[in-house]
Amino acid sequence: MSTMLPPSSSSGTATAPATATAPAQEPRETADASEVTRSTAATDPRGAEARTAAPWGTDPYANALRNGRGPLFLRRSDGWLLPLEVERWCSDAGAADLSALHRCEGPVLDIGCGPGRLVAELTALGHRALGIDVSEAAVARTRRIGGSALLRSVFDPLPGEGRWGTLLLVDGNIGIGGDPAALLNRAADLLSTGGLLIAETSPLDIDERVQVRLDDGRRAPAKKAGPPGPADRPFPWARIGTPALLRYAGACGWRPADQWSAEGRAFVSLRRPRRPVRERSTRTSSQSAESANSTPVISSQLER
Repeated sequence: MSTMLPPSSSSGTATAPATATAPAQEPRETADASEVTRSTAATDPRGAEARTAAPWGTDPYANALRNGRGPLFLRRSDGWLLPLEVERWCSDAGAADLSALHRCEGPVLDIGCGPGRLVAELTALGHRALGIDVSEAAVARTRRIGGSALLRSVFDPLPGEGRWGTLLLVDGNIGIGGDPAALLNRAADLLSTGGLLIAETSPLDIDERVQVRLDDGRRAPAKKAGPPGPADRPFPWARIGTPALLRYAGACGWRPADQWSAEGRAFVSLRRPRRPVRERSTRTSSQSAESANSTPVISSQLER
């Protein structure tokens, strides 16, 4: 959460410390042996250009996380700005955050963990928790405050696929990729049978898909020579309210579990759909290699 960035192509460096927390292997129904197929546009809504983007390290988002404050915005092509709450993201978990964290079940994966306040709080509460983010600055800060994190996109192969008890999509991260249905399908791949997805939605009744870029608001966009870097390239994003999320979730087979508001923020929890998603037989050789490389990480994560 907190990472208002396009997913990176990098499969990521295993930057979690030895105490990082992925769920242990456990028996699963055949229908739940789901895996996302890598290296095909059909299973990755980002497209080829996004998959080949360079890692994020010197963009306005990374600078804001290093400083612990904004200003930081998402800028639409028409110039409209959405303020991003960097100071809140870089603070301790608040009452609204805790209203979501106290509903978590089993091992927790925080998608777009940002500067790591939720991962750190979950760890302090005794949960096995892991954050993923495409920003090196976010992963570094999460680790620095006591959380575990990997430099990964949610669309990359991940440890513990099909065995997570709870997924978090907080601080607007239901908008990742600009395609809520695709993100919900990917979430179903990651959760165990009956697993819980906790998502924060817009307090407005909105269903918007836009192209945006990060902007620190300090100056007008400048024309630069050469190809645009990752921080300059527009990327797809979505803003959806609770009614829109429930429509997408129902179409994908998710079951509503709860809805609530806290401190002006809106949340929804959903139960994983009981249906087969992508079969393990669709795994590519690159995924197999990735899984083999991830084995030491998973093993170390289980020694808690």
